[in-house]
Amino acid sequence: MSQKVGKNNNKVYRLVLTGGPCGGKTTGQARLCTFFENLGWKVYRVPETATVLMGGGVKWTSLSEDEVYRFQGNLLSVMMQIEQTFYDLATSCNNNCLVICDRGTMDASAYMRPDEWEQMKEENGWNEVDLRDSRYNQVIHMISAAKGAEAFYHTESHITRHEGIDLARKLDDLTSQAWVGHPYFDVIDNSTDFERKITRMIAAVCNRLGIEAGDRLSLDSRKRKFLVASLPDDKVLFSKLVRADGIVDEAGIVMANSYPQFQDFIVVHDYLVTPNQKSQARIRRRGQNVKWDPVTSQWNLETGHWTYTHTIRRPEINKESPELKMQISSKEYELLLAQRDTNRYTIFKKRRCFLWNNQYFQMDIYQEPCHPRCKELIILETYTTMRGDDLKLPDFLDITREVTKEPYYSMYNLSRKDSSIDVLKNCSSTKVTQRTSLTKSLADVSISGCANGKATNGMPGLADAKENFANCESNGTMMNGHI
Repeated sequence: MSQKVGKNNNKVYRLVLTGGPCGGKTTGQARLCTFFENLGWKVYRVPETATVLMGGGVKWTSLSEDEVYRFQGNLLSVMMQIEQTFYDLATSCNNNCLVICDRGTMDASAYMRPDEWEQMKEENGWNEVDLRDSRYNQVIHMISAAKGAEAFYHTESHITRHEGIDLARKLDDLTSQAWVGHPYFDVIDNSTDFERKITRMIAAVCNRLGIEAGDRLSLDSRKRKFLVASLPDDKVLFSKLVRADGIVDEAGIVMANSYPQFQDFIVVHDYLVTPNQKSQARIRRRGQNVKWDPVTSQWNLETGHWTYTHTIRRPEINKESPELKMQISSKEYELLLAQRDTNRYTIFKKRRCFLWNNQYFQMDIYQEPCHPRCKELIILETYTTMRGDDLKLPDFLDITREVTKEPYYSMYNLSRKDSSIDVLKNCSSTKVTQRTSLTKSLADVSISGCANGKATNGMPGLADAKENFANCESNGTMMNGHI
């Protein structure tokens, strides 16, 4: 869900703050409120529905299984109504407005058996794309102090918290897993002290909103990209169930070289025609439960549940490329599709989202129809403050190398129909031996068939190659970082 525009042309940003027990949600809410109010924003804080209802005397241990099920359904309905009440106020506000939801709709699934959750969705006509992806602009999971900061875990200050440290860890896992698949999901761990943890959380919101916080926050989280050689077997998964009495059962097994729980989506990108080459525009549709058509050997885009996004990247200003994201309707998507850039391929990807080692990863598996350069291409992405080998990568994936600063692997370049971009394939972020002879460097990356600026034998012209080489060497920022 991209940020909405209110009735008075104000920004409305809907944020879920979730996490395990004693993760810092309460403090985080207060600090977020102060920070954004100081920026001139109006902030609404949606109370945690479970705390409100359970504060009225509800005890899980005194409820029957049927009562627990009905209570969860009512809790979710009440939560959505309370959220809508604040959201309606936000859309009519004169100022930019941040709506902070203390937990969100998908948190309910963490406290139910999978079969009960599926039954509840069916009875109410709900689907996870609407509940998880379309309702909120961003989800932040604050990891419980029970995982990495055990000395600070306590239950005394919370009227409805009574989990032991082991149960707190399991509930943290269940809650974070419930949100896997949201397009803008950030996990804030306990790798720093608590003050820095809160600062990192605020920075994550500012980063997604495109707010320059200056020296107040260190916005040092960056997207890193890795080339994956092949996929492991994904047949063996695991699940965790929480019973009404608060005991956590684990079902299934985890095999070596198999995935953790994941969410799969089909993502379709199209670049649009823009007035100049310094601006970019694209539209995206992102769907779940999309059916595979064995006759056409393609995904049937008429099936599944979809969200639609329009993104505009402005020309670079002060080494920044401002990007505006807007959620659009399916009708608006179809109208914009008529402006598709015919010099570029439509990009089809299966996007696999998962948590590993408290880090949120997205893996894009490029799908046909596509340019030959994209066949069997797999790119793993994550946002992190860690540099170099400090970032631990999933050990069940066969990762070839990091390609974060290689312009060839930006989606913007991969979509091109012409072959001039292929000169960048072997051009890494090391700037090709610190700019040796341009002619020799170009020859090293296989453009020896070019002469006098004209293409020969289907190879790109020298002028195009020089331009791409220069972009690879000195302008990787502009050509890289396209999601």
